[in-house]
Amino acid sequence: MYAKFFKRFFDFWLSLTALLCLSPVLLILTVIGAIAMRGNPFFTQLRPGKISKKTGKEKIFKLVKFRTMSNARDKEGNLLPDAKRLNTYGKLLRSTSLDELPELFNILVGHMSIVGPRPLTVGYLEFYNETERQRHLVRPGLTGLAQVNGRTALNWGKRLAYDVEYVQRVSLWLDIKIIFKTVLKVFARADVVAAEEQGDFSDYRKKQLEKGREEHEQLKG
Repeated sequence: MYAKFFKRFFDFWLSLTALLCLSPVLLILTVIGAIAMRGNPFFTQLRPGKISKKTGKEKIFKLVKFRTMSNARDKEGNLLPDAKRLNTYGKLLRSTSLDELPELFNILVGHMSIVGPRPLTVGYLEFYNETERQRHLVRPGLTGLAQVNGRTALNWGKRLAYDVEYVQRVSLWLDIKIIFKTVLKVFARADVVAAEEQGDFSDYRKKQLEKGREEHEQLKG
């Protein structure tokens, strides 16, 4: 009942309230971001959302965040490595999760939910197994069960397992619990690991498949 009827109602009103209350912060960060990044302070990227009942495929939407990396390039015009483009301002946004605030607009229009599996990149879709793809049976979230149980410090297997567990257990009480734990973790700046340290999911899945083939060959031998 909650997941089907009331969750979207709460998402809309809570995100609208948050946007109104945080509008001064959003405005300040937009101005500072434009200066710090020497241009557009926003980062947008296509992400997969909830699976459509009509098509059976994920609805693709444009996620919006505050930009944490500059567009600095080398003499040949190529983007510099991530580590060199992540400036002090960007590190502050990431460590405090302030870069996620513009996603409140995604929640308001219905692309996302306040609580749900974090939306990953479209390129990962082909690497999910049938169980992992269940994470897309609900709207992706600003925070989720994986984020309060290790966040990006988790390996990919555990992270996706928490996402599927959330889909199977979704309830008002669980959402309240996750939101409360998220606030505590944000203030503590806990479990934040750089993307390059976590590793790419596609690489993780390819290594799994390779290991499986090797084990299969050993059993045959």
